Amino acid sequence: MMSDCPHILVIDDDARLRSLLQRYLQENGFAVTGAKDAENARMFLKQYCFNLLIVDVMMPNETGIEFLQKFRKESDVPAIVLTAMGETEDRIVGLEAGADDYLPKPFEPKELVLRINNILRRVPAKQKENVQVLKFGECSYDLLTKEFSRRDVGTIHITPVEQSILSILGQKSGQIFTRERLAELLGVGQSPRSIDVQITRLRKKIETDSKNPRYLQTVRGKGYMLLTE
Repeated sequence: MMSDCPHILVIDDDARLRSLLQRYLQENGFAVTGAKDAENARMFLKQYCFNLLIVDVMMPNETGIEFLQKFRKESDVPAIVLTAMGETEDRIVGLEAGADDYLPKPFEPKELVLRINNILRRVPAKQKENVQVLKFGECSYDLLTKEFSRRDVGTIHITPVEQSILSILGQKSGQIFTRERLAELLGVGQSPRSIDVQITRLRKKIETDSKNPRYLQTVRGKGYMLLTE
């Protein structure tokens, strides 16, 4: 089992690069959400708490610099700027806008991970509140009463196994659990294969699009995690 992993927001209009970064960072132990532009990023910022932002400078409608200037008025979450412009003056503009670091394109993904870890080591960890009710999108789950509900339909029945999965993942939001570890925690009658089935069923109740989950995520080659608000 892994320790709590930092949640990173990647903001880049290049879908291919965004996807590659998302996969690479997940493989290196981070929870990752991808946003295609500044407007999309603001939507995610209202839904999740992030530990770090990766912001591309050259984006349509609103540049990464413009986004950061506005973002810094309300948040001190660290940010790394990605830029195809390598001139010193352009880097200074990014740092003046509120970036904690910059990385010119093209870059080595390993260097990005090193820079992320360097920044996160300098940022004090915030104390987590003792949360009783988990919230993810339109859904909420009460850890005490085991009641699961969705804003549009009210209370929804979930099985005892689904309750246990939400309790385990929800109390360690952003932490990755292997299928084997979940099966072990759930006890008799569970196997890695049965965990996959339970996760699939639970996604249909939680996610707007269960094939592209936003909250109950699969981390390729590692396991499952739940992102809560």
